[in-house]
Amino acid sequence: MSWIPFKIGQPKKQIIPKTVERDFEREYGRLQQLEDQTKRLQKDMKKSTDADLAMSKSAVKISLDLLSNPLCEQDQEFLKMVTALDTAMKRMDAFNQEKVNQIQKTVIEPLKKFGSVFPSLNMAVKRREQALQDYRRLQAKVEKYEEKEKTGPVLAKLHQAREELRPVRDDFEAKNKQLLDEMPRFYNSRLNYFQPSFESLIRAQVVYYSEMHKIFGDLTQQLDQPGHSDEQQERENEARLSELRALSIVADD
Repeated sequence: MSWIPFKIGQPKKQIIPKTVERDFEREYGRLQQLEDQTKRLQKDMKKSTDADLAMSKSAVKISLDLLSNPLCEQDQEFLKMVTALDTAMKRMDAFNQEKVNQIQKTVIEPLKKFGSVFPSLNMAVKRREQALQDYRRLQAKVEKYEEKEKTGPVLAKLHQAREELRPVRDDFEAKNKQLLDEMPRFYNSRLNYFQPSFESLIRAQVVYYSEMHKIFGDLTQQLDQPGHSDEQQERENEARLSELRALSIVADD
């Protein structure tokens, strides 16, 4: 949102107190910032859930690729390990999809609905600004006739200008008052509106990562070899890598 006041038809009389204008600019500025933050948050949440889904789908694909590896046909232990991994990845993907659906419903959609209010707000501000320019133009017109010599024709025109000014002034004051009343209320409502969404986001993450702890805990128990410490497993892996490096097909030229 951007608000650029017009510069034409400026009367000599200060028709809006400076404090009122400052209050309006402050409240509208806060809502402009809130709109930008809401758009950014919605965009970031969508990117985050898309990345989460891509991660779990990729993990499932990797486990499926491993299952189709010829090693699984030759080594039953390897097949058992990859099958356990595939089961874990599919469980992870299912819980991840559930988490993303929850976030979409309780966080992203409310953000989208909240953001849809701002175009109407911007339009109300534009109508208020147009009413202000009409008010200033007619006030300047009244002042022009007030400064002239009070002849019959001038007094008639002054009376007509004042009659034109009255409803325009009332219209502006009504629009201005409504916005000054409602903009702070709308801004302050953001806390009550978004708190349930972010509580739901936290709960969804807690449930997901609790389930991931169980899934990968089960997977670890299935893959751990009895009597093998991490250090021993690392030494055995290094020994196998050394054997592979010694093969002529991987030797450096």
